Amino acid sequence: MSIVTVNPWGQLRQWTAARIALGRSGVSQPTAPQLAFQLAHAQARDAVHMELDDAALAERLAVSFGLRCIRLHSAAPDRATYLRRPDLGRRLDDESKMALAPAAYETGFVIADGLSALAIERHAEPFLRAWTALNPGPMAPLAIVKQGRVAVGDEVAQLLGVELVVVMIGERPGLSSPDSMGLYLTWQPRVGMTDERRNCISNVRPEGLGYADAASKLDYLVHAARQRRISGVALKEEGAGPEALTLR
Repeated sequence: MSIVTVNPWGQLRQWTAARIALGRSGVSQPTAPQLAFQLAHAQARDAVHMELDDAALAERLAVSFGLRCIRLHSAAPDRATYLRRPDLGRRLDDESKMALAPAAYETGFVIADGLSALAIERHAEPFLRAWTALNPGPMAPLAIVKQGRVAVGDEVAQLLGVELVVVMIGERPGLSSPDSMGLYLTWQPRVGMTDERRNCISNVRPEGLGYADAASKLDYLVHAARQRRISGVALKEEGAGPEALTLR
């Protein structure tokens, strides 16, 4: 006879990764969900401390998309400093600044490890494949920033001279999502601007917002930002998918 008291709402767990209706053993959590929680916590910690293999990523993306990839580094010299000093993750180091020059493109893509290099390793390439399926035209060189936070894309875009930047970044891991990737869009980015100027598409991964749907939402926002010359709180997502075509 089991000593676990089953929660009557347990059948709802088939629809969500959230830790609901776990049951109980006496006044405690049953062993299985307790071990699952500890595993999820360890995976989240590993994702935060995982190092992005930017050289391998750049090689894969260059082969897949025929793009030049520029490997950059934030002003945070290592992961420990990056975690303690968010401000350094928002700026490039001196060598990276010298590696960038104005490019004749309207939109730039920046890939940053953020708080989950695992998310970038898993989802950057398939998302870009979904994006290029909607936008087959030429793309600016991809900038890959190690130890980077969202705002580092502002400096990259400013030095490249692009009008609009999309930052693909590993999000802060959750206990059921150590590999969520976020997309941040900013119109006319400049160093020092604040986050209300950005639009965010979050939780891009097969278990969250799928690649095709994320690409469709971003396509809508990119064309809306260009048409209205705004982004962030001033730009609302009023539609996606087929509606995006009306903004071209």
